[in-house]
Amino acid sequence: MKDFFYAIQDLFVNVLFAPLDAIRELELTNWFAANAFSWIFILIGMGFFVYWMIQLKGFNDNNEEDKSISSHSFL
Repeated sequence: MKDFFYAIQDLFVNVLFAPLDAIRELELTNWFAANAFSWIFILIGMGFFVYWMIQLKGFNDNNEEDKSISSHSFL
């Protein structure tokens, strides 16, 4: 059973975390290249946020949103 857990450790340390180790080494030489993935994810998130706001404005302009005052059915 001990070998099973060592195999899991070996998988994660030597295989699955290898790209993260490469990014860590790259950060010592070029900060912008190491953080490129972060900037890409931030830009994707901002794009989805703008799309979401445009959709909300479209629903608001068509008066499709339920704007009733009561928040519960028993009020």
